[in-house]
Amino acid sequence: AVMVRCASSASAPPPALRAYPRYAAGGADAEDAHRTMTAAGYPAGSEFLWPYHHQYYWDLTQRIYREELDPGFDGATEAGTPFCAPGTPACDADYAYAERPDEVRGAVAKIALTGRIGKPLISFHGTLDVLLPISRTSDTYARMVRKEGRGALHRYYRVEGGTHVDSLVDTFPERLRPLVPCHRSAAAALERWLDDGRRPPSSRTLKLPAKATPAERLARCPLDR
Repeated sequence: AVMVRCASSASAPPPALRAYPRYAAGGADAEDAHRTMTAAGYPAGSEFLWPYHHQYYWDLTQRIYREELDPGFDGATEAGTPFCAPGTPACDADYAYAERPDEVRGAVAKIALTGRIGKPLISFHGTLDVLLPISRTSDTYARMVRKEGRGALHRYYRVEGGTHVDSLVDTFPERLRPLVPCHRSAAAALERWLDDGRRPPSSRTLKLPAKATPAERLARCPLDR
């Protein structure tokens, strides 16, 4: 299929599940916890999004995807124990993929991205995505496509100020950029590419328009800037 791709790779939230509570608690351990978070891919500058994602996304995402690919980790328990404390038995906060049996890696391999695309593809991803951090997902995927020699079929736009869910734009209208207009721009660009042979602008970071109002950000997402 020919498609527009937004971030769809699996993330690895266990470091966030271990580190974020220490960061949120403050104190002497907060700085080390912050380093752990950023080392796991959560970008500095996205801290204002961490409380929401800890409450609603990281734990749930880790447990339901892990259950699908590695149901034996927690025995007969269905999708783990919500918000379990690190160090407790079969806690998803302590999940270590590298230590799991070969059959788990085999299950992941069946759904793994390869970069061997055969048709035009446009990817875009918000730089403040803290569910699927961009440095661990789409940046990696773009490198995979180039390594496979398919770079001419791919355009990759890093959307500065975008995050995973546009619903948070209403909460932080001055700090986030909605992705909806980027969906529209990417779909239109893909149509021109397929129908008329007009190639989209080269892959780039789409800078957050500093002087644009929230309404203007919602209206436009040009791919050539």
